[in-house]
Amino acid sequence: MSTKRDYYEVLEVSRTASDGEISAAYRKLAIKYHPDRNPGDDEAIERFKECAQAFEVLSDSDKRARYDRHGHAGVEGPGGGAAQFTDINDIFEAFGGIFGDLFGGGGRAGGRRVRRGSDVQCQVTLDLVEAARGVNHKVRFARHARCEQCEGSGAAPGSSPVTCDYCGGAGQVLRASGILRLQTTCPSCHGEGKITKDPCRGCRGQGYVPREVTREVQIPAGIDDGMRVRLPGEGEPSPNGGPPGDCYCFIHVKDHPLFERDGQHLILRMPITYSQAALGATLEIPTLNGPANLTVHAGTQPGEVFTLRGKGLADPRRSGVGNLLVQVNIEVPKTFDAEQENLLRQLSELEHTAVTPHRKNFFEKVGDFFTTQHDEAPSGAGAED
Repeated sequence: MSTKRDYYEVLEVSRTASDGEISAAYRKLAIKYHPDRNPGDDEAIERFKECAQAFEVLSDSDKRARYDRHGHAGVEGPGGGAAQFTDINDIFEAFGGIFGDLFGGGGRAGGRRVRRGSDVQCQVTLDLVEAARGVNHKVRFARHARCEQCEGSGAAPGSSPVTCDYCGGAGQVLRASGILRLQTTCPSCHGEGKITKDPCRGCRGQGYVPREVTREVQIPAGIDDGMRVRLPGEGEPSPNGGPPGDCYCFIHVKDHPLFERDGQHLILRMPITYSQAALGATLEIPTLNGPANLTVHAGTQPGEVFTLRGKGLADPRRSGVGNLLVQVNIEVPKTFDAEQENLLRQLSELEHTAVTPHRKNFFEKVGDFFTTQHDEAPSGAGAED
C-alpha cells in the first residue's frame, strides 16, 4: 500500500478504545478477511495483513503509546518494534494462537506450522514479435538447494540437531496479551524446534546452499511489458517440509522501430504523398504477420486513422485480437525535378493559389537590391556644395 491508514481506522475503533475492544475488533476483522474465507482475493489478503499490523501495535501498551504520540514514525524503523508482515505465513506465526482457535489450527505439523518456501524472480526481455506470437524462453535464476554434505540437516556429518531447550521442540512460545493467547516463533531456534550444535561446513548450518538453475518458461501470446509469468514450485524450498515457493518471471518488451503499442492495439504512423492523399491509392504496409494492403481513399486528410481489424495483438487474459491503427501523414518533398515543379505550378494556377515564384540566383537578387535602392534615393542625395 502506498499510504498507510491510521491503525484505529483500520480496526474500526476509537482512539480511546480499551484493550478488550481492540481485541474484539481484530478478531471480527480477522474472521472477515481471513484467506480461508476469501480464496484468491488479493484485496482481502492485503486487508488481513493491514489488520494484523494494526493489532500488533495497538495491542502492545508501549507501542500504542509511541504510535499515539508520533504516528507510524514512532513504531517503524530501527527500534520501532513494529513487525512488517510481507508474507501471510508471518501473520500465522505471530498470531498462531488466535487463528488456531478461530480456524482449527490447520496447516500445522507436529505443533509447528509448515511454512511455504519463499518466491524468487527473474527478468525476461522480449522483442515485440516474440511478445505478440508467444515463445518458449530459457531463464536463469538463483535459489537454494539441499546441501549434499549434510543432506539438508545443517549438522556436520556424524552429528545431528538437538531439541531446542527454550521451546521444548515446539518451535513456538506463548505470550499473553489481555484476553488473548498469542503464539510467536521461538527466538532461540527460529521456529525449527531444533538447534544445530555442530554446523555443517558446506552450508554453515543452513541445510541449503545457493544454486543457479535454468528453466524454460512458456510466454503466452500478447504478453505486455510489466506482466509476469509464474513458474510454480521453482522457488526456494520450505525450511520445514512445506511446499516450495514459485519463481516469477517479470517481462520487459523492447520498443519496436515501426510500431507503438496500446494494449491489444498497434499504431503505425505512415507518411504518404500529397497525390496519394488527394487521389487515393492502395498501399502495401507492414504488419507483424507480413505485408498487407491498405486502401487510402481520395481526399484523405493529414492525421487520418485507418483501422485494419485483427492485425493487432492477442491478450493472454482475455479472448480476441486487437487492431492495427494506421495514422497517415502527408509528406511534402523538399526537392522536385523540373517536370514535377511545372505540374505543381499548373495545379496552383488552376486552384488560384499564390505560390512562391521561381527562385533567383544570388547575383540577380543583389542586382535587384541595388536597383531598388537607386530608384528610391532622394534627388539631392550625395550632392556636394
